[in-house]
Amino acid sequence: MQPIIEVKGLSKRYRIGEKQPYYSFRDTLADLAKAPFKQKNKVKNNTFWALKDISFKVMPGEVIGIIGRNGAGKSTLLKILSRITPPTKGEVTLRGRVASLLEVGTGFHPELTGRENIYLNGAILGMKRGEINDKFNEIVEFAEISKFLDTPVKFYSSGMYMRLAFAIAAHLDPEILLVDEVLAVGDIEFQKKCLGKMKDVSKQGRTVLFVSHNMNAVEQLCNRCFLIDEGNLQKDSNNVRTVTKTYLFGEKLDKNFSEWINTNNDYINQWVKPVKIFVEDSKQGKINMPISNNNDIWLNMEIEIKEFDPALQIGYGIYNEENYLLYCSFHNDIEEKFWPVLKKGRYVFKTKISKRFLNEGKYRIELLASLYYRSWIFEPGRNGPSITIVIQGGLSDSPYWMIRRLGALAPVNKWKVSKQ
Repeated sequence: MQPIIEVKGLSKRYRIGEKQPYYSFRDTLADLAKAPFKQKNKVKNNTFWALKDISFKVMPGEVIGIIGRNGAGKSTLLKILSRITPPTKGEVTLRGRVASLLEVGTGFHPELTGRENIYLNGAILGMKRGEINDKFNEIVEFAEISKFLDTPVKFYSSGMYMRLAFAIAAHLDPEILLVDEVLAVGDIEFQKKCLGKMKDVSKQGRTVLFVSHNMNAVEQLCNRCFLIDEGNLQKDSNNVRTVTKTYLFGEKLDKNFSEWINTNNDYINQWVKPVKIFVEDSKQGKINMPISNNNDIWLNMEIEIKEFDPALQIGYGIYNEENYLLYCSFHNDIEEKFWPVLKKGRYVFKTKISKRFLNEGKYRIELLASLYYRSWIFEPGRNGPSITIVIQGGLSDSPYWMIRRLGALAPVNKWKVSKQ
């Protein structure tokens, strides 16, 4: 059986600070004519390699998760596979019809209605009108936009755009489905619906490439996983859990990830800018890994509030090595009279992780932020910065529990025993 996707030596270079122009055939001929008279560009420091010599094969029916940090090259890879962006070097062979969902509204004409865009996208995929008619009702029902079907899509919200775009891409029977993190636009229920549909698509023997920061979704959906780091294909394995753990915790257990500093001005949004996350002991001293569990851990999150809203809440979530969220906590969990008065400016949010609570093992602490009951800024398991801590020893004074205890947590509770 032939691979449905073959990628050989794929690289993509961008020039920093320059727009990537669209070239017509006439422009290309004009450039060729001028080429002998142009001086060679000697500036090399303003180039950026988004992808570096990537090669892989994908067999029909594989569902591949593509993970990595922001700017790693994940979306660039999908854009090249979708033929939206040309590669600088390398070859891509596709043996099937491709439907892609990379950016909200890609492939939509804003002046056309939802109904007209369904037929437009189907035609772009090479489908006949009769084939689109057969799928039309399913698409509209899945997207939940029947009331607005004959409204120009320029009036749609981002969520409506997303629902219709995914419904079209998933229902028009592509052999290859490429999905980027744009699923984050939808609400939780619609995200679940989309993941369920992608599972159905994969069971039909179709191929799915899925870029996501949601490790739980990747582990549930995918049977193979790529980890891309700084443009390189760092990991390619059918053991999806191993790849996601490498991404979350790094290669080596003794590597210290207990401090995060926003040196690259990342995680930009309208409301808050995370500056620094770190842990310290009760004496406000730096903690070296591993941490003995008979000591309190103080978590510090330095945050710049760029635009204040009364609904703003800052917190954290703790994940175990299996990437399960053990619990989360927010600064306004306590009585309202004890809430800090927040305005624009820089603050340190500090809270205690009590001793003899976590079990031995490795934990990821992730920054969370939201506008209460309105929207997430940094959503659990999706898009916030994080640090890693390692707990070892100090679990209990009992001689019975000198090693790792059973269960995810290891609290030491007081007991009272009375004879009846």
